[in-house]
Amino acid sequence: MPDYPQTHRIKSKPIRFGLFHRSLVSEFTSNGVLVFVILLGIVVISQLIRLLGDAVSGRIAVDGVLAMLGFSAMNYLPVLLSISLFVSIILTLSRCYRDSEMVVWLCCGVGLTRWIRPMMWYALPVVGMIALLSLVLSPWALQKADEFKNKLESRDDVAAATPGTFRESKLADRVYFIENASAGSNSVSNVFVQSEQNGKLGTMVAQQGFQETLPNGDRFLVLLNGTRYEGILGQRDYNIVEFERYAIRIDSAPVKQARPWARTKSTQELWQNRTLWNLSELEWRLGLPISAAILALLAIPLSYVNPRAGRSLNLVLAIVLYMLYSNMISVTNTWVGQGKLSPGIGLWGIHALMLTIAALMFFRRMTLFSLRGVLAKRRARPEVPAP
Repeated sequence: MPDYPQTHRIKSKPIRFGLFHRSLVSEFTSNGVLVFVILLGIVVISQLIRLLGDAVSGRIAVDGVLAMLGFSAMNYLPVLLSISLFVSIILTLSRCYRDSEMVVWLCCGVGLTRWIRPMMWYALPVVGMIALLSLVLSPWALQKADEFKNKLESRDDVAAATPGTFRESKLADRVYFIENASAGSNSVSNVFVQSEQNGKLGTMVAQQGFQETLPNGDRFLVLLNGTRYEGILGQRDYNIVEFERYAIRIDSAPVKQARPWARTKSTQELWQNRTLWNLSELEWRLGLPISAAILALLAIPLSYVNPRAGRSLNLVLAIVLYMLYSNMISVTNTWVGQGKLSPGIGLWGIHALMLTIAALMFFRRMTLFSLRGVLAKRRARPEVPAP
């Protein structure tokens, strides 16, 4: 008989999944950035349309639109990051199911719980950013937005006037119209001012004008080369006066103080003054990073795709579950503020429930995988003919 080479037994080494982790985290990140950019664009466009409408109607100044847009976007960032984290994990793992990569990893011994570690490498920095935004930056942005809005509303009538639009004074005794305003200076052109004094209606039209501040701090709108029409409505005895220089006193409005409310208070102030509504706001801020971590864990069993049931069924179920979770957090926080629920149950009750649901979904999915593996082995076992 021929001599065959002697075979040597090779010791099996544990499989290292460094490449698996890196590729999975990279795909998580790319999908998360894409979802976040889309959501941020939708929020920015919707807020910009609303702010431009307020600027046209005169509720805010035009030069304050960008600042208010930045403060508003920063307030929405924690929620947008939470949604992006949740959706990116579902999209990535659903793609693994559709491309049969999940079947390969399961056959290699990578169970469903082995996906938690790479998911945490991706989710923990995002959860930390959400905690920083919700606890520190978002309250600061809301406070600055409130102060900036009050500062804009407290400006004098001439400074708040928008070129090309009629604007009523805060005391409702004058109407201003400015056609053009020179950038970088306080001069204006084609000015229209209408006021009522001593029962007489006065209308002034001037080609040019500028603001003047006296040494004592009084401010005036000086009109040059204009005409004043003064009279009583319904009568014909109007006085027409042409002038070279006419000064109108500008009443300065006091700066409004920012309204103290729970959302603009810092986290330290909420903790020091633990009223019911302050505790409700504090639980909302703490609930954002906690819910983001639980949703990231819940996304692993939710990402299962059954080819026979369609590709969008799991995504629709995930969105419904996210909306239900978010609304329940808002409801429990409101109940805490109203005194209907204790702060401890309001903070941990809904999160403990969702964590239990995640554990049950993990157990159910792993049980189904194990059962399918046993059935597949039985089908692959060759049948032994009966003697």
